[in-house]
This record gives sequence, C-alpha cells and structure tokens, in this order.
Amino acid sequence: MTARRADDGRPWRDPKRYLWPLALTVPTLPFQAGGLVALTGRGVFWWWGALFAFILLPLLDHVTGKDGENPPEAVMKHLEADRYYRWCTYLYLPLQYGALVWAGERWAGGTLSVADGLGLAVTTGVVAGVAINTAHELGHKREQLERRLSRIALAQSGYGHFYVEHNHGHHIRVATPEDPASSRMGESFWAFLPRAVAGSLRSAWQLESRRLRRRGRHTWSRHNQILTSWALTALLFVTLVLAFGAAVLPYLLAEAVVGFCLLETVNYLEHYGLLRRRRADGRYERVSPRHSWNSNNTVSNLFLFQLQRHSDHHANPLRRYQTLRHFDEAPQLPSGYATMIVVAWFPPLWRRVMDPRLSRHYGGDLSRAHVRPSAATRRAGTSTAA
Repeated sequence: MTARRADDGRPWRDPKRYLWPLALTVPTLPFQAGGLVALTGRGVFWWWGALFAFILLPLLDHVTGKDGENPPEAVMKHLEADRYYRWCTYLYLPLQYGALVWAGERWAGGTLSVADGLGLAVTTGVVAGVAINTAHELGHKREQLERRLSRIALAQSGYGHFYVEHNHGHHIRVATPEDPASSRMGESFWAFLPRAVAGSLRSAWQLESRRLRRRGRHTWSRHNQILTSWALTALLFVTLVLAFGAAVLPYLLAEAVVGFCLLETVNYLEHYGLLRRRRADGRYERVSPRHSWNSNNTVSNLFLFQLQRHSDHHANPLRRYQTLRHFDEAPQLPSGYATMIVVAWFPPLWRRVMDPRLSRHYGGDLSRAHVRPSAATRRAGTSTAA
C-alpha cells in the first residue's frame, strides 16, 4: 500500500499492516500442538490451544500494552478499500478446515489417550471459537462472497443461527433487557450461558420465520438461512465421520461446544451491565460507543481482527476491522479478551474487577445500569402478570 496523506498532510502507512496475518496462527493451533508433542514427547501440548489463548496471549498483552491510536480520517476510504485486509480474513477458512481434518485423522488413529484427544478437541475448539469471530467480521459486510464465507466459518461450531441473530437481533436490541446476548450486572457467566444459548436460538428462529413470512415463503424450506446453516454443519460432521469413523464424533461435538462457549463468554463481557435508556416515545436511545466495553490491548486485537474495539463496531457495524476506532467515552476493560474470558469464568473475581468499573461508568448511579433482577423483583413481576 502506498503512503496516504493523514489529516495534517503528512504521509501515513498502517503501522500494523503486516502484523494482521498473525491472526492466521490461530487456525494452525492443532498443527502447532502436534509439533510440540513431537518435539517434547509431552502429551500436555495437545492442550496447546488453551495454553496459547489463556496463558501466552494474556502475558503478551501485558508486555506489549495498549494501542489507542486511530487511523486518520483522511485515509479511511482507502484503508477500507484495500483488499489485503480482506484476504487476511478469507485465508482463515482453509486453515481452519485443514486443521479440523488433520485433527480428525489424529482422533481416528487410535494413538491418542482420552485425555490427549480431549486436549486436541479443546485446541480445535479454540480455532472454532475464533472462527466465529472471523464469521462475525465477514457477516457484517455487503458483499455476497463474504456473507457466504461467514456461514461456512460457522459450520464447525454448529452455530449457524448466529448469522441471523447477531445481525438482525443483537445489533438492534444490544444493551437492553430484550437482548439475550447482553449480560446483566450481578449475573454470573454460568447463569448467562444457558440464557444466551437458548435465547439467541429462539430469537434467531423468530427473526428468520418473520423474514420468510414477509416474503411469502415457508419457514421449513431451503430459503431458511438457519436450516441451511445447520445443514452445512451436518454435512461437515457426516463427511468426517464417513472418512474417519464414528470415533471422531464425540470429539467433533466437544470442539463445537468449546467454540460456541467461547463466543458466549465474549458476548458476556462485551456489554456487561450496560443499558440504553428509553426515550420519551418509548424507544431506546441510539446505540453509541458507551454501550459496549472496549479494549485496546494490542496483541489480542491483532489476533481477533480488532473485535475488542467493540464500541465503534456497534456504532458503525459495516466498518471494517482495520478502520475501527477508539473512543474516550467508551468504557474500558482492564485487559484484553484473552484475560477477561478467564476472569469471567470465576464470578467472584469478575464482580470484584468489573462491578466497580461499571459503577464508575455511571457515576455511581446504578439505576442507569442493566442490573440483574433480584429474586424478590422477579417474584413480584410474576405475581403481577398472573
């Protein structure tokens, strides 16, 4: 890319341009695991995906620190149009599925213990979870190719309904009580997980059924994007079972669960306790950067196609990852997603870290926050409804 002129007229180049392909090391995690096992003879490295994501990346985030710089507005149009950045996302998919086939061969080979096989399933599940992030980046774009690639990337985790719910549900209802993917203050991740999984599935089906009815088509048809996405998963799993035997099926299911649980952990931390106010006309205020938790940790952003600049993404969903910006008004996470995912799995630690930050964001007025209803409040609501 030739130098472009910044707002002050000086030449500007993306300082992270040649760092973005680092994200493509994620789909090679199963290969890395196999190589480490071969080099060391230690089966613990079949769990390399977890070690990489939740130990190595947090350490690198801590060492490298944060990058809050924004691209100059004068270069945004050219930066968005540069197809180099798109190929960084496109190439994730062949690596993702190459690693899945390689893992299937290992599971079917009969040389792995159950513990080693589960370790490889977790490592492959990390690939599937980050693939959902890649699908997220692709699925927001107008080009048909990118939308199709998004649905293909989701097949490994069996979470094809995310394509419908995220774009047409979550982005409309984010930071409101109606959104199953927005967590509440005081709600643990383990309480949020089943609510989010069931609620997102139910919402996606309702949205897709409504879309098809408006077009005069049947819900149970080839036009249903959820059914066709699930069919891709079924085709993928059946093909792998036919190729390698039924022994691979439990591991395929395990890696899929790991993948979508990682997604829901990220959903949990992205909007924790944040709430959009209702206007006088009963509608919610417009989504702004203050309705998403943000993070500028350099390494995590490189490996996640800048998903952590989530505030700008929700305010401008079509904006490509390389042009997402930092806003001072956005509430900031204390560290990158790699760290905060682990913190979320330990509710007392999560509340100790995040509840004070949420309170400061609202100036101590938690009536403005999205707070989990108390048991007494829920009972009162039920009695009133009855």
